[in-house]
Amino acid sequence: QVQLVESGGGLVQAGGSLRLSCAASGRTFSNYVMGWFRQAPGKEREFVAAMSWIGSPTYYADSVKGRFTISNDDAKKTLYLQMNSLKPEDTAVYYCAADRSNWPSRNLADYDYWGQGTQVTVSS
Repeated sequence: QVQLVESGGGLVQAGGSLRLSCAASGRTFSNYVMGWFRQAPGKEREFVAAMSWIGSPTYYADSVKGRFTISNDDAKKTLYLQMNSLKPEDTAVYYCAADRSNWPSRNLADYDYWGQGTQVTVSS
C-alpha cells in the first residue's frame, strides 16, 4: 500500500520561499508519476506540478511556472516542491499524489494515492 506524508508547510510573507516534502513508502516508485495539487478555501483542488519518478518529463501549472520546482530524491523516496516568490494567492492546502503510470498527468482523477495535505499560508 502506497503511503504519502507531506510536510514543510507554514506561514510565510509574500515574496518568501518554502520547500514542501512528500515522504513516499510502500512501493518502488520507478513506475510511478508524482504530482502536487492544491486546494484553496472554497475552491476546487487544482494541479500544481507533476513529474515522472525517474525525472522527466515535468509539468507545471501556468500560475506557478518559473516560481515552483518539482523534484525528487530516489534514495530518500521523497518528493519535493520548492516554492519561491510566493504570493497570497498561493495560499492553500498542498497535496502530494501518486499514480502508477509512465506519463505525468495534470488531472487529479488520474491519481490513486494521496497524502493528507500540508497548509501553506502566504501573508501580504
